[in-house]
Amino acid sequence: MTSSSASSAKQNSNTNSESLLNNLSNNLPANKESVDKNFKLELDKEGHLIDHSLWTPTVAQHLADTLSVTLTEEHYLILQQVRKFHVEFNHPPSTRPLIKYLMQTLPEMQISNQLLQQMFNTGLVARHVNRIAGLPKPPNCL
Repeated sequence: MTSSSASSAKQNSNTNSESLLNNLSNNLPANKESVDKNFKLELDKEGHLIDHSLWTPTVAQHLADTLSVTLTEEHYLILQQVRKFHVEFNHPPSTRPLIKYLMQTLPEMQISNQLLQQMFNTGLVARHVNRIAGLPKPPNCL
């Protein structure tokens, strides 16, 4: 890859992330108090959303609250990419494919397993990220 094509690819990636962020910003809960405490979600026995099509940023914060995670715009960028992975490959990502996919789709975030563990407050990255993204538990997770 030439330096000009690498620069162009990086610029496209940044533009895609900015576009995702702008779309998300309009749907984010204004603050934690704006999340309705009486809202009931249908979850499976492990806390995953039964119908992933009902996912919204507000639902994501509800799910994140159960894991003591306060979502930021960076979290939402990651969650959107996780949901995109699910649509593209028709299954929730396990840890290695998740990290590889995020490294490719969000290169400016410099994604690593350690970063995801810190952001999502867990050693069970794929399980918890999929859960907050409203997706089923990956098949190979314990």
